[in-house]
Amino acid sequence: MSRAALSDPLKKSAGLIEEIEQLRQKRGALILAHHYQRPEVQEIADHVGDSLELSVLAAKTKKRVIVFCGVRFMAETAALLSPKKTVLLPVREAGCALADTVRVQDVRLLRKKYPNAVFVAYINTPAEVKAECDVCCTSANAARVVGRIPKSRPVVFLPDQNLGRYAASVVGRKVVLCEGSCPTHACISPLDIERGRNKHVGAVVMAHPECRPAVLRLADFVGGTAAMLSRAKEGKAGATFIVGTDIGLLYGLKNENWWKNFYPANNYLACPTMKLTTLEDVARSLKKMEHVVKVDEPTRSKAAAAIKKMF
Repeated sequence: MSRAALSDPLKKSAGLIEEIEQLRQKRGALILAHHYQRPEVQEIADHVGDSLELSVLAAKTKKRVIVFCGVRFMAETAALLSPKKTVLLPVREAGCALADTVRVQDVRLLRKKYPNAVFVAYINTPAEVKAECDVCCTSANAARVVGRIPKSRPVVFLPDQNLGRYAASVVGRKVVLCEGSCPTHACISPLDIERGRNKHVGAVVMAHPECRPAVLRLADFVGGTAAMLSRAKEGKAGATFIVGTDIGLLYGLKNENWWKNFYPANNYLACPTMKLTTLEDVARSLKKMEHVVKVDEPTRSKAAAAIKKMF
């Protein structure tokens, strides 16, 4: 893809982009977008990154208004770490199917079953679930977090069973897993990888650790979004990559490595709620200051403590 083609999503939205820029200045706002957002939303963001990276940026900025173009748990995480700032989620309905697989009641029941366990919550969880757990993790540091826990203590990992299983395999220990999984990543099959390799001979297969174990075993590289971006930069000009994660990341990969080739592992890798946010939603959010995401005490402080422990 040429550099000129990368600006195509914005060509028909010049007026809307100008409106967003004016509102951004008026509100003194910082616009953050996850790697899985629509290309045009990524283009108008001040920063594009993974959920925790963006939340840390939100906490460090002097801006008082944060527009988080992502899903609810991401905006919640920003609100946890920036309690005195106004965090806006442009689309109220932008949830996460994985985060919805675990509830506070589930954690409390598991606590009774495993009273001596250390509970590890993936960042892809609601704030109230984080508050019930001991420490959080991301896809990038899940193995390190699990590996730091004394072997005398059982580990309960929630909610993504694939990520939990992968982290456990890396550090060589048993982990109690929940039954949650990301529908987008779970839809990648070993057959997809085989077909991709046959079609693109010599391609490097990159897979997100939320993928199924059989897929991870076939991958040349396993890592989260930031790790995939770094790995792609190592490839030589003309290198080909098969990407086992949401197609939103392909935009960033091509933008940073336009002289290389990137193909999705299959044609269904689009998280529907990640694609809900449009430029119109961003403009409306800034104009009406909606939808404000807040986390009340003591849930906020407990959940924030679990996040900070992973560092």
